[in-house]
Amino acid sequence: MILAAGSGISRPVFIILLILIILIVLALIVFTFFASYVTLPKNSLESSIEWEKGHNFFRDFDKREVTEYEVKGYKDYIIHAYFVPNTDFPESRKFIIISHGYTSSHYGSLKYLNKWMELGFQCVLYDDRFHGKNLKNRRSCSTLGIRESEDLIAVIDDTYARYGSDIYLGLQGESMGSALEITALKYKPKVHFIVNDCGFADLYNVLAGAIQDRFKMPAWLVAPSSFMCQLIYGWSFYKSRPIDSLKNNTVPICFIHGEADTFINPENSLRMAKATPAYSELHIFPNAAHAETMLVDEERYLKILKAFLARVEDIEAGKMKNVPNDTFEGGIKAYLKD
Repeated sequence: MILAAGSGISRPVFIILLILIILIVLALIVFTFFASYVTLPKNSLESSIEWEKGHNFFRDFDKREVTEYEVKGYKDYIIHAYFVPNTDFPESRKFIIISHGYTSSHYGSLKYLNKWMELGFQCVLYDDRFHGKNLKNRRSCSTLGIRESEDLIAVIDDTYARYGSDIYLGLQGESMGSALEITALKYKPKVHFIVNDCGFADLYNVLAGAIQDRFKMPAWLVAPSSFMCQLIYGWSFYKSRPIDSLKNNTVPICFIHGEADTFINPENSLRMAKATPAYSELHIFPNAAHAETMLVDEERYLKILKAFLARVEDIEAGKMKNVPNDTFEGGIKAYLKD
């Protein structure tokens, strides 16, 4: 070879170097692929609507008088939000902000909206950054709860500004939406309670499992992919650790998870339930896959919400102490029945 001869490198050494260069390039391609796969999720409003309609959660949403507006999130990123008034309880001062999951949109929150309407709450939905209508805003990307938690703080502040400082406000999240609302606790938001459905305690364990199960590749790829994500998109997978925000938490939390969730293992909810110094409870739904607890048993879900809200009221009235739940012993199997 001309290159080998001209450079004084022997043919075997040249071949080895060439192979190494090819392997490095392939590795960089793989790391970049995973970084982009996580950070730039494929999603659409249409797919969210189709899923909700297919599972009978859309119901009469298209007939409701929904007010759409914009909120400036982290670094003035424009968030599309939606106020859904409760026509059965028009004077209610109880509000809930619902955060949807990864690759979904505000339509993905409809499965929860219907139950909160029954409980007399006014509902605020919104699209996370790089999701739903926010896909048109390419100024940012998905950070799996890091910047999204600050977006949620902006939505909370905006909700008080729009509807009054005297409203009774709570949060409901699903999957990534649950992770970002727990992460937001480090900013000490003014909320009365949190309902956390199938959230993750840290992103690493989710991605490690996804790489092994979905791509049949080793979990160690998470580390170099995270480094590539930091270089390209400005954030690290390792920084998405909602559980760290629970250290000084004072907000009561209701954790809900499906036993059959293979995407975000229910142990994530158990870890967070044990970590918070405030009151918390954990409910495991048998046979429920990821984000399917409501699909498996709507009646039980509503029953859990009612009982949890009653306990929150007792805590605020001084009838019950806002202290850690001392019943979190054993594994997930211990929480299959209430």
